[in-house]
Amino acid sequence: MIEWNRDMNSWFGGPTSLVWQDYGVLGFLVFSSVFLGIYLGRKEEDTKDFFLGGRHVPWWAACLSFVATEISAVTIISVPAVAYMENWEYVQFFIGSFAARVVIAFLFIPAFYRFECTSIYEFLRHRFGPETQVAGSILFFITRLLASGVRLMAACLAVSVLLGWHMVPTIILFSLVGMLYIAWGGIKAVVWTNVVQALTFIAAGLAAIVFLAGRIDGGWTAAASIVEQAGRLKMMNWGPSPSEFGIAGFLKRSLADPNIIWIAALNGFFGSMAAFGTDQELMQRLLTVETRKESQKTMLLTPIGSFMVLIIFLTIGSLLFAYYAQNPGLPMPEKLDSIFPHFINSAMPVFLRGLLLSAIVMASIDSPLGSLSSSFVTDIYRPLLSPNAEEKHYLRVSRTAVVVFGAVLAGIAYFFARFENILWLAFKIGSVTYGSLLGVFLLGLLTKRRANLANVAGMAGSAAGMLVLLVLSEKGILPLGWSYLLILGTGLTFATGWVFGSSEKEVPA
Repeated sequence: MIEWNRDMNSWFGGPTSLVWQDYGVLGFLVFSSVFLGIYLGRKEEDTKDFFLGGRHVPWWAACLSFVATEISAVTIISVPAVAYMENWEYVQFFIGSFAARVVIAFLFIPAFYRFECTSIYEFLRHRFGPETQVAGSILFFITRLLASGVRLMAACLAVSVLLGWHMVPTIILFSLVGMLYIAWGGIKAVVWTNVVQALTFIAAGLAAIVFLAGRIDGGWTAAASIVEQAGRLKMMNWGPSPSEFGIAGFLKRSLADPNIIWIAALNGFFGSMAAFGTDQELMQRLLTVETRKESQKTMLLTPIGSFMVLIIFLTIGSLLFAYYAQNPGLPMPEKLDSIFPHFINSAMPVFLRGLLLSAIVMASIDSPLGSLSSSFVTDIYRPLLSPNAEEKHYLRVSRTAVVVFGAVLAGIAYFFARFENILWLAFKIGSVTYGSLLGVFLLGLLTKRRANLANVAGMAGSAAGMLVLLVLSEKGILPLGWSYLLILGTGLTFATGWVFGSSEKEVPA
């Protein structure tokens, strides 16, 4: 019994400055958000309701849900850390991201509505065949589980700092809450919970900016001066000069630095086109509205919300740098990735701590379990394992899949707890597999080429090749920035389908 108590204290009894008022704010907002999601997501009669909300979700709610899913706890925690440790060069990725959303609105979305897709990988079956559909879905499982594991780990790291909990019970708690409301209410529960989440972390971020600015001697003027002198406001990385380093030196440095503006913008374009257009996690939100035009409008409005949130949390990171520069004697966290949660816990007053904690927690509760379940049931279970079952059977399998994927996601999050630089880790994972997905989608959308087994080979070969290149790059053996991998993978997959696809038997559209 004594040992059990010691174990419980080590897991739940760490240092924290939170008081009952903070827990009250957290409990009220989280309970209200999840209750709203479950209440509005009730009466699920079939998988169309469970996965698409019957396509009756208002466009503005889908827009806020998209922004909340795109942002996640990684943005709230890691973007301030990046601005604190580095600068504002992360903004460069948004240039390409904005252009990608326009392409998705007018190229991807019409195709998904034309084929009445529940899972976007159904488009690959209509265009190429079932093998390409299954391969795309499997790559989505791999990418989404790993990337979402990083997101969950980032959130749990912050919450463990704030609450004084060990990572294990934190991960378990988030996983159980996600399983509960998504298994009960499906995508409608996810969307309406996201709406509350988005409004909460925008309000919390603005409140944090006001508080931080008030704690810096000299206010905004002094903060700007400190941050600018340290080079922390740098937005654009123009790269090396050919005249200074020569052609060989220019190429070597350009290949190794993923933050050069044209590389970052290009990666933002391809990365966002892949993450938003070929990933069921985000695209599922856009398929819940009734018409194609409403879906397109939703996508075209998402950059406004996303950019506003990005600026808010970059500003927080810069203000944190100025604050700690003026107070060098203050204790610092062991991992600078958690600099913002550390500041919340050590310097913020009652209620504001609770609001920021709520923002992090609520941005963490959202999970990919709904999209993973929809892709599994639509792309694999229904067509391959049980094609003629009743709709109630598929609904039960969908809810079971939510629980299973939730358990897997928790294990992955715990594995990633030992890693540093959380924000870039999530991008690096996507750079390995997203090229395979984007290449095959672009082949289907931009050409009339027929391919199926060639697509599968191209996708598998591209993902394997990019994984090898990433390992070589991370070990310093190959001077290649990770942001090139997505572009190379897209080109390799597209080229394989284009060159070898014409000899395959055509699949009727």
